[in-house]
Amino acid sequence: MLDRNTILRVACIDIGSNTTRLLVADVDDGRLEVVSQEKAFIALGRELGTDGRIGQAKLAELMQVVEAQVVAAQRLGATEVRAVATAAVRRAANGRRLVRDVAERTGTEIEILSAGEEARLAFVGAVGMLDEPPMGLVAVLDIGGGSSELVIGEPGWPPVWWESVPLGSSTITERWLHSDPPHPSELSAALQRVRMAVAGLSPPRPVQALAVGGSATSLGRVAGRLLDGPAFARALYLLGTEPAATLGHRLGVDPRRVRLLPGALLLLEALAARLGVSLAVGRGGIREGLLLELAER
Repeated sequence: MLDRNTILRVACIDIGSNTTRLLVADVDDGRLEVVSQEKAFIALGRELGTDGRIGQAKLAELMQVVEAQVVAAQRLGATEVRAVATAAVRRAANGRRLVRDVAERTGTEIEILSAGEEARLAFVGAVGMLDEPPMGLVAVLDIGGGSSELVIGEPGWPPVWWESVPLGSSTITERWLHSDPPHPSELSAALQRVRMAVAGLSPPRPVQALAVGGSATSLGRVAGRLLDGPAFARALYLLGTEPAATLGHRLGVDPRRVRLLPGALLLLEALAARLGVSLAVGRGGIREGLLLELAER
């Protein structure tokens, strides 16, 4: 285990369905201090066509991004760089070949996370970044592009319940929200389908719930950091009346991300209803969880 008096600078690269993100941070006495963050929107999830494979052009783009992020982390003094991949690579028919090729090009091994590992790391990261972890059960909702994980537990203990939902901001948008901005009829139909998809979940009721992931963070820019009924209604109105490019320019959010926010909002609203509590936008997730665990080795 790391000497508690030692500050460790480490880095995590998270290859998601929408973005590939780098986090460089110092870990000291179980606390994480962000040094640098960067992201590239490469939309791996959209590459999964009928053959379920990610094409060579997208693979080359991913290689360039990961290689640049590894160099950036090393220049900042990271003593170790960990890389993980989530739903898009997990589902891709050539996912294992892809991470092998990227590892050979960049010199950095990439771990394909299972849905359970993704949920656990999201919980560790979200709870670990709280100023004061609450007593009692905490729910963490990690909204990805191709899948979403809901995990519940007490800080400092393994999760007591988790579930992976095969829906994310990208899949909902691609299947049901074809207009920009989405038409009210599309939103209504998509919400019904999302509610049906989560209807079978029976999670224990938490005292607090945190929404994490790129879409949740961006929704915080639209609706504020507390995602309750009025905030969902306010955000849905904005997202349903302004094109993604216009709203993105006004809020300083990548329009490609804004285009995915209505789908993420519908999923968060449906999951919040299942939990019976309002959501707060969390400050940590998979990357933070991985680095906090790395420092404990």
